[in-house]
Amino acid sequence: MPTASLADYKSPRPWLILAAFMVVVVGVGGLIGTQSLPGAWYQTLAKPPFNPPNWIFGPVWFALYVMIAIAGWRIFMIDAASTTMKIWYAQMLFNWAWSPVWFIAHQIWAAYAIIMVLWLLLIAFIVTARRIDKPAAWLFGPYLAWVSFASLLNLSIGILN
Repeated sequence: MPTASLADYKSPRPWLILAAFMVVVVGVGGLIGTQSLPGAWYQTLAKPPFNPPNWIFGPVWFALYVMIAIAGWRIFMIDAASTTMKIWYAQMLFNWAWSPVWFIAHQIWAAYAIIMVLWLLLIAFIVTARRIDKPAAWLFGPYLAWVSFASLLNLSIGILN
């Protein structure tokens, strides 16, 4: 199992890679978020009593995106071609797909299918990452918790509508 050593972090390269991860993950996530805001359609949907206020989603996703970027960077620095890294890339694609499918296409059940695949990818990432970098696996804990909650919310809204 390859590992990154302290010496690997003494040059600017790893920090530039971390910056790139942050820019891509937070930037693309933020761009998608600003382009797929809850609108009139979302306001008309019946929602369960545990539906959080809309303002909470931005700060939560910002914090999660930072943790997702750091986790991906840590795995990338250890083995950029690993199965774990491939899972990380896949979960990002499903993560970024959910909002447009939900808020722009108004496809509740397609969004639910996406979020369930995302949930499985998060489990797979945690299981594979903990073998090579426990902090990267732990960084996905809050993400898994939020996506679990979001899955329940998505399912509940689907059933109610």
